[in-house]
Amino acid sequence: MADNWEHIILLSADALRADHLSCYGYHRETSPVIDELASESIRFENAYSASSHTREAVPALLTGEYPDVAVDDNYRLATDTIASTLSEEGFATGGFHSNPFVSRAYGFGRGFDEFDDDLHLGKHKLIALAQRALDKLRNRHYARAEEINERSLAWIDSLDSDQSFFLWNHYMDTHGPYEPPGKFATLYTDTRVSNRDSQSLYQRAIKKPRSISEEERQLLIDLYDAEIRYNDEQIGMFLKALRERGLLDQSLLIFTSDHGDAFGEHGYYEHPRYLHEELTHVPLLVRNMDDCSRRVAYPVSTIDVVASIKDSAGYEVGDGRSLFNPSADRRVFSQARGENDCTHIRRYVVRTRKGECFCERNQKNGSLDVRDASHQSLRSDLEEHIDQRVSTANDNDDEITTNVDEDIERRLQALGYKE
Repeated sequence: MADNWEHIILLSADALRADHLSCYGYHRETSPVIDELASESIRFENAYSASSHTREAVPALLTGEYPDVAVDDNYRLATDTIASTLSEEGFATGGFHSNPFVSRAYGFGRGFDEFDDDLHLGKHKLIALAQRALDKLRNRHYARAEEINERSLAWIDSLDSDQSFFLWNHYMDTHGPYEPPGKFATLYTDTRVSNRDSQSLYQRAIKKPRSISEEERQLLIDLYDAEIRYNDEQIGMFLKALRERGLLDQSLLIFTSDHGDAFGEHGYYEHPRYLHEELTHVPLLVRNMDDCSRRVAYPVSTIDVVASIKDSAGYEVGDGRSLFNPSADRRVFSQARGENDCTHIRRYVVRTRKGECFCERNQKNGSLDVRDASHQSLRSDLEEHIDQRVSTANDNDDEITTNVDEDIERRLQALGYKE
């Protein structure tokens, strides 16, 4: 691999939009730790996720390929992740998270030596039953950042001192329902909201967005920002632990998000399958001690994360481009498969320094509905890109179904994915 780092650490936060971080201009100080990290990193001001929801965004982040080839019709992993590539290079590989959609049930453990998805799939039934009972008792639907840190650091400590490693930590705290713990619960609001009430408000915002009052909308934002601040503190604890172990300056460290969350800006909440700025503009920081402390205004994509790692090793980079050599003329594309009554629709957007253009493609008849083209050339660029994607990926009109574990079903429901 590259000569200037021994380890590669990818930290991602679920549903974290860039414009709610202080270092991206937010009016609240939600992210002092991330702000400090940004001051010693390459900060990409206009980074966009390849999609707007986890099932397509995380596969793109981990594979460096667009979602239409990264996963199959049932959202199972269909392309090797960077973990497989680095494992072949002799890296120990570890992944730690608690999002059911990128669990072993969907094939995401492939390529990882250690893969802790916080689900006891394939483990002793009594252990799984005990976890399920405890989770229900404490209304728990994901592992907190503190737990992810503890598990990943324990894995690092189990490795030989000269062992290079790739680590992926994915934090769920900024995903709804917003339930900031302890002192963070009233950090930005005087209203103390129970976890049950928070979950009820979140679910209503998704199902009946017009019922949300301005006061309730602000409360959702207050709780979301508090979750960001909690997650920020925990990331600080993790970085401190790396420094104490002498690992931080030996590592390429990347921080980003899979997508953002909406708060009624377009008539919806959470992150349905649209491609608006609120859902796709994500933070992206790259800490590499040989190339630090600068801002890049050129548009980039989350698929560039894997491309950057592969490029440094001489591998073919796939759909992305190296973040160490951004282009001013870059066209960044995102896509999202429709859901519910729109499974035959795939949405696309292109963004450049000139502007953006949106399009929907009907996969049944191939028709295109181009919208909001801020520049005529962008329409041509987007239509050409869609033609390329259609020739690369096999569109499937079948309803998307998959069999998942009961514990996954329960967590998906709590996280707002299922009714």
